[in-house]
Amino acid sequence: MMVETAFLASTTALIWLINYYIPTGPLLRMFFPIPVALAYLRWGKRAAWMTAFVTSLLVSVLMGPPRSIQFLMPYGVVGVLLGGLWRRRAPWSISMGWGVLTMAAGLFFQVGVVSLLVGTNLWLYLNRQVLGFLDWLFIKLGLLIQPDIIVVQIGAVGLVFLNATLYLLLVHLVAWLLLERLGNSIPDPPKWLQILLDYQEE
Repeated sequence: MMVETAFLASTTALIWLINYYIPTGPLLRMFFPIPVALAYLRWGKRAAWMTAFVTSLLVSVLMGPPRSIQFLMPYGVVGVLLGGLWRRRAPWSISMGWGVLTMAAGLFFQVGVVSLLVGTNLWLYLNRQVLGFLDWLFIKLGLLIQPDIIVVQIGAVGLVFLNATLYLLLVHLVAWLLLERLGNSIPDPPKWLQILLDYQEE
């Protein structure tokens, strides 16, 4: 267990490091929680938390404590959560639901931490981006109205949850394809998604 935990932690830290210096969008980000979840599937909760914390420690040594916190919340916590749910053979609706809530909470947490570090309220920046999009959308629709602040806030929160949902769906698909080959399969996706995947393959 110790050897595999150390290997998975070092692999995760390496993926995080490569993604930081060579940004590849979602290509590497989707692997962040999977080694932690794999540790849970193979060795249980203690090994998963050890993997998450050792990865955070390695990231802290290589890149500093702020980056370490950004890994642990949400990716480390999401990895432990998914590993536990997958080991209990929970359906995708449950693992996706809890994963999206945890991921969204982690994104809000990251916005707060980065805002403190850079001295700028990034939530206001996100609101401005949503406001600009809504202005553009209303102009295209021929609506001469100014978006209300409540609508902008709802749009910003919705954007965070949409991002979390798409990310968790991608993580589930990658884990479903990858972990079965490693001998630690997760529950199958819903029937409608399996039909869609079969149709795309054809």
